[in-house]
Amino acid sequence: MDEIISLIDSINGAVGVVGSMNADYTVTTPRLPEPGETVTGGQLEILPGGKSGNQAAAAARIGAKATIFGAVGDDSNADFLIGKLAEAGVDTSHIRHVAGASGTTVITVDDHGENTIVYSPGSNAQVDVAYLETQKDALLASSVLGLCLESPIETVTAAAKLCHNAGIKVLLNDSPFQAELPQELIDYCDILLINEHEMAQLLAIHEPENGDWLSADWRHIAAAMNEFGFREAIVTLGGSGSMVLSGDKSVKHIEAAKVPAKDTTGCGDAFMGTVLAGLASGLPLQDCTALASYVAGYAATNYGAQASYGNSEQIRKYFITTKQ
Repeated sequence: MDEIISLIDSINGAVGVVGSMNADYTVTTPRLPEPGETVTGGQLEILPGGKSGNQAAAAARIGAKATIFGAVGDDSNADFLIGKLAEAGVDTSHIRHVAGASGTTVITVDDHGENTIVYSPGSNAQVDVAYLETQKDALLASSVLGLCLESPIETVTAAAKLCHNAGIKVLLNDSPFQAELPQELIDYCDILLINEHEMAQLLAIHEPENGDWLSADWRHIAAAMNEFGFREAIVTLGGSGSMVLSGDKSVKHIEAAKVPAKDTTGCGDAFMGTVLAGLASGLPLQDCTALASYVAGYAATNYGAQASYGNSEQIRKYFITTKQ
């Protein structure tokens, strides 16, 4: 464990993230309302979110030079989102300001942890290819590019093409999950990050009947992933850790960090942000993934998404103290 945590001292690379920023309006209720029903909820919280914003914040907090490329509106949420990212150490100077609302999600959570989420793209829908062209020089200053699918697919594809052709490694998080990805996007992405259920859908692979993914034929899965178009991939397995696939035969299982989880909101983005930071700093993919397990684990011990992310000192201290 100490050896993995010490990798955090190597984080110093330049990360570019193109995508979404959202204000998350969250309220808890004893139960979710039925159609047409009104229920009384608790105090409304407004928290910074958006997958891309979360990923950039996570990378910056552990020492990467993270820059986000995206758009906010002309509402009060714009300053809120930019301020929170700046607090995390993210370079926000390239964010586009547009008319209208910033991206938002409305989240209702019941006492059992079940939730409903409504996503309104708002300004995120205006992260277009023309905007990317204005940011070309800044984008190409990154050592690695992070992408997810909360932005227009043509923008995601254009960003991947621009950076891949310049020799910059591109990591795609297929989330929100899309089973049908444009071939051009696949061609320009170097690494895929996906969970086990999404991977099964993407590759048309049957899930294990007993739910034990560690017993699956991962060499066969690696070959299928390679045939699909991704020579490298990380498949997350929840509490069972993750699998790193390289080429059509190389498979490595990475253990999950064992923590008393309070809230897993945003943990996947903390994982992604750490992998981006590690790659930008020259770490091998397996080491990036191992470190990401601990950074995401730390996030699960706190509430919220960006609010739960720790810096390198906090993460190191937590795991050394608890001896996970």
